[in-house]
Amino acid sequence: MPASGYAYLCEFDVLKEGVPRRFEAEGVPVSLVLRGRELFAIHDVCSHSAVSLSEGEVDGCTVECWLHGSRFDLRTGRPLDPPATRPVPVYPVRVEDGGVYASLAPPSAG
Repeated sequence: MPASGYAYLCEFDVLKEGVPRRFEAEGVPVSLVLRGRELFAIHDVCSHSAVSLSEGEVDGCTVECWLHGSRFDLRTGRPLDPPATRPVPVYPVRVEDGGVYASLAPPSAG
């Protein structure tokens, strides 16, 4: 069982290297991307056009929005290219007992 505050997204073995996959937990759309030994969880809605980022291409640690070409850093959610100017949330993710879980709680104010 995952730590409190983590929501189940999928089984790890359904993920494929470099292929974004959309899942939803607690009403939050999340795109999971497996890159080498790293697993990223990023909000699955582009901050510019409100389209699914999981339909875009992954290159290194970025995902490109298929509609207008904005790229987002999978580690930080920061947009790297216009027209997007606002970041998208990224979520802490963990794998336990073959399941993938993400913490979907908003980050605490620091």
